[in-house]
Amino acid sequence: MAQTAPAAPRGQTEETAAPTGHVPLPRQGSADDDHRPSGLAPRFARLARVARAVRTYSGSVHAPPLWRELALIALFYTAYTLTRIILVQDGTGPAFQHAKDILSLERTLGVDVELDLNRWLLDVTWLAKAANIFYASMHFVVTTALVVWLYRYRPQEYRWLRAAVMIATGLALIGFWLYPLAPPRFLGSAGFVDPVTALHSWGLYSGDSTGTMTNQYAAMPSMHAGWSLWCGFVLVRLGTQRWVKALGVAYPVTTVLVILSTANHYILDAVIGIGLIIGSLALSWLFYRRTPQPLQRARERVGSRVRTGRTKVMVRIRTVAGTRSAERV
Repeated sequence: MAQTAPAAPRGQTEETAAPTGHVPLPRQGSADDDHRPSGLAPRFARLARVARAVRTYSGSVHAPPLWRELALIALFYTAYTLTRIILVQDGTGPAFQHAKDILSLERTLGVDVELDLNRWLLDVTWLAKAANIFYASMHFVVTTALVVWLYRYRPQEYRWLRAAVMIATGLALIGFWLYPLAPPRFLGSAGFVDPVTALHSWGLYSGDSTGTMTNQYAAMPSMHAGWSLWCGFVLVRLGTQRWVKALGVAYPVTTVLVILSTANHYILDAVIGIGLIIGSLALSWLFYRRTPQPLQRARERVGSRVRTGRTKVMVRIRTVAGTRSAERV
């Protein structure tokens, strides 16, 4: 009786089945197998698409070079300060007439609350002194601290938020030039009292140097109000703790109360400053977050060329320095 050959294991044909007693050799891959996508390839492709989408929506996740940002901020702040100083020469003429016009408009609208707040503040001496310090310092301290925090811990949000506050401040300079305005504290005939002068306390304009080196007729719009709203927006948007978000709401409200009660601004100054920062935030957000693809690619190409050119210059400098060192040896 003829013997039948053992059945080949499942998954093997009779031709590929290993003889009994022999260890099967690994199968040699064909040329087509080398180009066959692995199981991880589709996953990596999906991750790459997601990463590109995130970059498209959020912009670069890396903050600009620190030296460039410091130079930009220093240049911008210098221009801002010099412009305010230059405008002093031409500001005193129409500034007081504009102040009368603003007060008249506020009375018509029924929003002239500055005088009542000013009188109330002067009745509480310690609070008035604290308000003077708040007005002179927090405007710069809080804004600068948040800019540094954004650069260090939220680089993906830094560019458009930094651009927004710069746009608003630049437009404010135009307002200072076109519409010089005397602050309420200069209108003693209307009943306003400067708490810095009345209480002999420290304040933004308490010294002769600060009083003469700044444009005290740059009241419209109020960048104290505008910058404080920018700070509040950053805290509410990016804060992870409830108390931080609450601070983001309280800070601009407190700032507006301070600038009105210390007779440094009118309520319309605050309204225009707040509207200016809101418009600048919207404009910057659209540019950085909703830029059309052709413009975004063009911007990326320009940035790539700048980085490439800078790299070539650095390589050239190092090459020349190395050559000179070798010649000296």
